Amino acid sequence: MPAIERCLMVEANHGQLSVVKQCQLLSLQRSRFYYNLRAETAENLVIMRWLEEQYFDTPFYGVLRLTALLAAAGFVVNTKKVRRLMTHVGWRTLYQKPHTSIADKASYKYPYSLKGLAVTHSNQVWVVDITYLPMAKGFLYLYAVIDVYSRFVVGCGISNSMTAEWCSAITKEAIERHGKPGIINSDQGSQFTSEAHVKLLKIYEIKISMDGKGRAIDNIFIERFWRSIKYEDIYLKAYENGVTLYHGVSKYMQFYNTKRLHQSLEYKTPEALYYAAAAA
Repeated sequence: MPAIERCLMVEANHGQLSVVKQCQLLSLQRSRFYYNLRAETAENLVIMRWLEEQYFDTPFYGVLRLTALLAAAGFVVNTKKVRRLMTHVGWRTLYQKPHTSIADKASYKYPYSLKGLAVTHSNQVWVVDITYLPMAKGFLYLYAVIDVYSRFVVGCGISNSMTAEWCSAITKEAIERHGKPGIINSDQGSQFTSEAHVKLLKIYEIKISMDGKGRAIDNIFIERFWRSIKYEDIYLKAYENGVTLYHGVSKYMQFYNTKRLHQSLEYKTPEALYYAAAAA
């Protein structure tokens, strides 16, 4: 069970059990319960929303161009601030640069394995990624695991931090629930080049694939999902806090998997296609 879900179960004014005892019973660190969601100013949240929308038009823009655009739009920004907010929204500038160095083998980086691959059935390829979800005040992180063939979300979680251990736990739960895929693709973020992530996939003998640096288009399947959940739910609902966001996302995930018809899937739902292909 995700940490945020366990936090929601703790009652500060419980008549019989103290917060300490409740956290012990739920295997929850007290720091998680007392953690205050990081707050961003209203202007920063507007900028983050602007960056999300701008990315689909100019994914090749870097921090200098974005800083200039924001300044021209009337925002008081500098490159340090823009770079930090770009990190929060997961902006990965698309660019090609000369191969002037060889990556350190100890950093757990792997080549991209999906180019030219025909994906023909469920559990052949999964993709994983992290994005931010804005609220009225502050934001949380969403991690998702998606089956490429069916677009079925086989696992997801929400947290106020994005540790490698948190991501690996959700991936492991998805594997135990739905079976292991042949390949899992990710970007080269620290969560996915970590020992925890790589070790988990090696234990299950899953082939590791990673996007080329600066090439977010390699993981286009999950990028499309981020766009769907944000434009169809998050931006429309403008959730006030973590509790309402958590329940809203849970509801949307159920809708996305079982009711939302996909044009690219010949108007089938991800769940129907996922289990039909698995049974074939």
